[in-house]
Amino acid sequence: MAQEAGLATAHSQSGESIGVDQNLDETSIIKVALASAIGTTIEYYDFTLYATATALVFNKIFFPSSDPLIGSIGAYATFFVGYFSRPLGGILFGHFGDRIGRRAALLTTILIMGFGTVLIGLMPSYASIGIWAPIGLIILRVLQGIGIGGEYGGGMVMTVEHAPAGRRGFYSSLVHIGVPAGFLTPIILLGILSATLSDESFLSWGWRLPFILSVVLVGVGFFIRVQISETPAFRHMLVEEKPAAVPALDAVRDHGGNIVYGIGAKIAESGLFNIYFVFAITYCVVKLGLPRQTILNGALLGCALECLTLPIFGSLSDKIGRRPVYVGGLVFQALLAYPFFLMLESGQTPLIWLAISLGLALGHGSVYGTQGAYFSELFPARLRYSGLSLVQQIGPVLGGGLSPLIATALLTEYGNFNSVVVYMIAMAVLSAACVFGLKPAWDTRHKTASV
Repeated sequence: MAQEAGLATAHSQSGESIGVDQNLDETSIIKVALASAIGTTIEYYDFTLYATATALVFNKIFFPSSDPLIGSIGAYATFFVGYFSRPLGGILFGHFGDRIGRRAALLTTILIMGFGTVLIGLMPSYASIGIWAPIGLIILRVLQGIGIGGEYGGGMVMTVEHAPAGRRGFYSSLVHIGVPAGFLTPIILLGILSATLSDESFLSWGWRLPFILSVVLVGVGFFIRVQISETPAFRHMLVEEKPAAVPALDAVRDHGGNIVYGIGAKIAESGLFNIYFVFAITYCVVKLGLPRQTILNGALLGCALECLTLPIFGSLSDKIGRRPVYVGGLVFQALLAYPFFLMLESGQTPLIWLAISLGLALGHGSVYGTQGAYFSELFPARLRYSGLSLVQQIGPVLGGGLSPLIATALLTEYGNFNSVVVYMIAMAVLSAACVFGLKPAWDTRHKTASV
């Protein structure tokens, strides 16, 4: 503590801003980013796995009914419960992360999130324990949602607060590689299982394997996080000032504009992603009658390419600024909207793959590769975990949570993709406008970090 006080005194006397451990080498910073990326991978691994299992398995295993629709409604209700509990997790762990430290919060979130997924894979069926099966699934889903809600903000803050100011964009983008990786892994696993197992075996035990195997990611992520120290920015904040009593309330009071505009800027990123990934599959299979595997392969290709483009755009934001890259990515997606559907309508596999890859790797990748550092820099250290969590957990509800539903409703109402194109452009324009309202509270230009 004496050493930290000395650092604080030096800071006050020299006017230099601190917050990055100058002795932290690149290998150590990459380890921090990797630990956070694994958490993001688990989050989206769960999302993809649960979404798929909800439609294929849970309506039969946990919510049996003479009416298949009733079973599906019950299964999708648990899917919604997980989303509903995420903001609660963001507020809860943001509170403790801003008061007692990022490291302790993240060690807790990865255990809750990871073992919730594993326990779902071990949950007995309705035939075995009756009504306790769906009740148990709902409880696990709520706990899992709370863990996931606290995971992103903490993982991103841990990374950007360890990284040099001039490379926050690059290192934060490595965390986001967990998103396409989290989509890729369960799709590949489920593809292998569906190709090698009979329907009876898959429903009996095969579906459980991907859930149980997530323990490997949890173990690796926890092992790495145990070795990571608390962030310099948080330690410095404890020396300079007292933690906020209720960080979420202070964030809303003092940085309400950044929260509102941040949520708006998030809408297109998450909303357009689900157009490229979720709605495109439905559109091609149901509307165009194309093979499902053709679209899934395009999504896999787009996710794989995005793993490569995310750090490129993150690094670019370090060089030319967050706003130009973020807005440029949104403009690109607005211009892509109409050609995107023309390529899908062609029915030609190469053009379909190109459309999805452009949307994911370039459109979404340019915005998402910039977003981690950009949104983290909207809040000071004492409120950063809570403020970032509010933006990241509310924005997707209005964007990605609604976009497939709205796009499907528009397609049903008007019978063609033109209305969906207008909706995509409207999201991009709205988010781009919101970006210009953002006012970073953390220095984005100097090579030394401030708190």
